[in-house]
Amino acid sequence: YVQMRISGWIRKVFVAATFQHVEEGQPLFTIFSQDVVATEREYLLALQNQQRLLESTVPGVTAGADALPAAALERLRQWGVPAAEIERLEANASVKDEIEVGSPVSGYVVEREALPNKFIEPNTRLYTVADLSSVWVIAQVLQSDLGRIREGDAATISVDAYAGQSFAGRVDFIYPDVDMATRTTRVRLVLSNPNLKLTPGM
Repeated sequence: YVQMRISGWIRKVFVAATFQHVEEGQPLFTIFSQDVVATEREYLLALQNQQRLLESTVPGVTAGADALPAAALERLRQWGVPAAEIERLEANASVKDEIEVGSPVSGYVVEREALPNKFIEPNTRLYTVADLSSVWVIAQVLQSDLGRIREGDAATISVDAYAGQSFAGRVDFIYPDVDMATRTTRVRLVLSNPNLKLTPGM
């Protein structure tokens, strides 16, 4: 799940379609956050003042010279500001109105809520990125058959999309409840999906 630890407005969206493949670090969107802008300015100002404080002859001032820049830098890191943005800030000594956010993992975008000009908060889920090389299949098993199934057992499935073809996997988890209407239990299977033939919702 791609979420931010700050509030702000999305400016540009680079990945705008579901099931698009993204690489780790690939730009997803840019965001403007007043908190980040203010803290970046504070960090640059603290770095400028740091040198003056180091040259001070007043007792105790030199010892605290690193405290202000370190506090601002730590706040940026805790907010999840990318390391590349912090490096750019230190190298150029200039604040940008928006920062670029990349994908934390490689995979396929299965959900997207990021839209230009959308206001987001830390609980806003912007993208769901999934590695579909391995998938879950939820099977409904009659309760009368549960005694013959164990976690780790081999399993084979077929889907309407590929007539005559089967996919091998294993039983990963047996849910501990029974549907009272159908008298079935959900069983989760794990299947390797190297060719990405099996897709969510199939």
